[in-house]
Amino acid sequence: MPPRKPTAPQIQHYEQVPPYLTKDGSEIRELMHPAVHGNAAQSLAEATVPVGTRTLLHRHHLTEELYHITAGSGRMTLGDHQFPVIVGDTICIPPGTPHRIEANGDDALRILCCCSPAYTHDDTEILED
Repeated sequence: MPPRKPTAPQIQHYEQVPPYLTKDGSEIRELMHPAVHGNAAQSLAEATVPVGTRTLLHRHHLTEELYHITAGSGRMTLGDHQFPVIVGDTICIPPGTPHRIEANGDDALRILCCCSPAYTHDDTEILED
């Protein structure tokens, strides 16, 4: 299959993206998503986790996620592992893996999150109350 050629540049200006809360409790800005922008196979979002809070433990049955920490620091739970994360760290979250992240530094934790296939609420299973 030949590569797909976009008919127009696919660009999303940050200030035009309204944030919303996901099922796991993080504030998300969908920077690029097939349902909105017409890209083919993945989504890119920025998540913000306020200081002293964490996302709910959850998993995605189909989606592989990549988290890239852009601000703050925190503690990641990935399956049976817990470890600190800081600016510049990138974490791969395989499908089906329980995970959550806590902002434990002086500033909000900001994360670029790439999902393939693209994020959907239906693929998110919350594992705690």
